[in-house]
Amino acid sequence: MAGADDSSTAATPSRHADATQPPGPLSGFLVLDVSRVLAGPYATMVLADLGAEVIKIERPGAGDDSRSFGPFLHGSSGYFASVNRGKKSVTLDLASEGGRDTFIALARQADILVENFRPEVMDRLRLGWDDLREINPRLIYASCSGFGQTGDYARRPAYDIVVQAMGGLLGITGEEGGGPVRVGVSLGDLSAALFLVVGILAAALQRESTGRGQTVDVAMLDSVVALLENAIVRNDLESKTPGPLGTRHPSIAPFQAFAAQDGYMVVGAGNDRLWQRLCAVLQEDGLAADPRFATNAGRNDHHAELEERLSRVFITRPKTEWLMMLEQAGIPCGPVNGVDDVVVDPQVRSRDMLVSVTDSEGNTFRVASSPVRLSEQGIRPRGWVAGLGEHTVEVLTQRLGLDGETVEALRRQAAV
Repeated sequence: MAGADDSSTAATPSRHADATQPPGPLSGFLVLDVSRVLAGPYATMVLADLGAEVIKIERPGAGDDSRSFGPFLHGSSGYFASVNRGKKSVTLDLASEGGRDTFIALARQADILVENFRPEVMDRLRLGWDDLREINPRLIYASCSGFGQTGDYARRPAYDIVVQAMGGLLGITGEEGGGPVRVGVSLGDLSAALFLVVGILAAALQRESTGRGQTVDVAMLDSVVALLENAIVRNDLESKTPGPLGTRHPSIAPFQAFAAQDGYMVVGAGNDRLWQRLCAVLQEDGLAADPRFATNAGRNDHHAELEERLSRVFITRPKTEWLMMLEQAGIPCGPVNGVDDVVVDPQVRSRDMLVSVTDSEGNTFRVASSPVRLSEQGIRPRGWVAGLGEHTVEVLTQRLGLDGETVEALRRQAAV
């Protein structure tokens, strides 16, 4: 495997035959990924799924921090595999002159650069926006950080748990009257990653008319705040701060989880017509006739009494029976699935939402696929995960035209 510890500098064909991959909408775009762990790598994985060539720049000998995150299969990280499929790995020490010069040579060719260091780190390396736009005016320079490139908190470090807390998610998640609960996925990182992709694509579209690149600045905290949707409006218009409500919706009822005989399910009667259908399924005439529950506003005002009465009914049958009856009546509903249920769900499988990827050691991981479906161009995620530095020699010789002697010199300097 070519990489920081491989003494061979001969250019060998990649084991990943991109020629067999159908072209995606971003085919022809070159992305330099200088990010690590989650937010940046997730964004560049989305770009790779859409057809871009993504070159992941990693530290020689160490690589992305997430290569050391579990779970592991024969020493290889499943965490890393789940957000880094379809990318090439090149090791460069950006703090060295040789590594920096090599990176600049790649940046001359790049369409997009993605980084998620704290502000000013890339500037200190002399690889910031002002440095690189001089050599590549068309470059789209996308930065994702905890708090953005400006503001009082800009230089603070952040993890997902920090921005979920500061952005209000922990304050509205959990059981009513209980303590704060983290959302079960890293929503701060993932929302920032998706907003970063939106910004990158907008900048790429604008570049078509202006010929110029620009910066994209996305903060994890901003992204979490953007997801608060009606919580901000409720805070503005109501006399109390929104708090955790368990599974129920703050303004629609019934719209929550209920316990059946053999597990939990969710029911969403989002309007008065669906409420009447639900009453018919439950065969509870008293519910339908109760003036307290006649309108959605009334059901919200009396949600505690409504929840108690519905809970007494739903617990009398298995969830499979309830779900069958509710689906036949056209009432939105579903089981509360564990991840083990999700991966065998027939709808998930029919949509090809699971994909197997294989790393350089032959380890195979099953991960989530891309949810995007386009009618004109199929999107098929590349099913490989690069080993650390696997593509260093290939990229430096084929993209930059360096000969074996030059690559070996860079290796001796620990620049690659």
